[in-house]
Amino acid sequence: MDRGLIEFYRENGYVLVPGLFAEEAASLRKECHDLAVRLSRNEDLDATWGSARAAVAEAKTTKILHCHNVQFYSAALGRLMSDPRLTEYAAAIIGTENVQLHHNKMFIKPPEKGSPFPMHQDKPFFPHERDSMIAAIIHFDDAPLEKGCLRVVPGSHKLGDLPHDGDGAWHLPFDKYPIESATPLPAKAGDVLFFSYLTIHGSGINTSSEARTTLLVQMRDPSDPPTVQTHRSRGQGAMLRGVDPNPIPQFEEY
Repeated sequence: MDRGLIEFYRENGYVLVPGLFAEEAASLRKECHDLAVRLSRNEDLDATWGSARAAVAEAKTTKILHCHNVQFYSAALGRLMSDPRLTEYAAAIIGTENVQLHHNKMFIKPPEKGSPFPMHQDKPFFPHERDSMIAAIIHFDDAPLEKGCLRVVPGSHKLGDLPHDGDGAWHLPFDKYPIESATPLPAKAGDVLFFSYLTIHGSGINTSSEARTTLLVQMRDPSDPPTVQTHRSRGQGAMLRGVDPNPIPQFEEY
């Protein structure tokens, strides 16, 4: 593991680790697209934010496909989340030997009309006491600028909690934080982008002729309790690395 990348994360609130899953990227991309086909037979997979349609004129007709808890639908995607190549970096970034899953989401931005996400921090959606929460975006195909790659505001994780607009789909003020003003982070298939849930981020529309396919994994220190219970599922709390030092029996029905 490159310690220089960890230092870069500390300073900037994000780091792009190249090629972690380059060999598997194509097969995992197929897993995602096959899963989307299976799920779409029974439900609408569009997860476009209403605020995205309000913020970006071109987003009125955009679409983005998503699926929570991919481990219940694909063994390959389930194994990926506990792969040591991923969790070693996650542990170093969080600063703990123990890495716990909060939730995950597969995203497919369709070609020519893949939906944007307004600029925001993730903390308003699932706040935690010590802010240990990080995200990892695993890229299964190339994500150049024209595909609506992630954009960030470097160093913004040091600003703490910022006031957000919206109700549920939280976003920062459009006039102060336009998507185009943030730093784009184009990626290659197999690259993994780690960032703090305090880092300001968003993404543009996929205007290319190819889909952009990713898996977002939200992880935390299991000793960092949430202040709001959100994204509850049978998968939340699964250990991706190490152990849960203070386990609470999971007998609840979801």
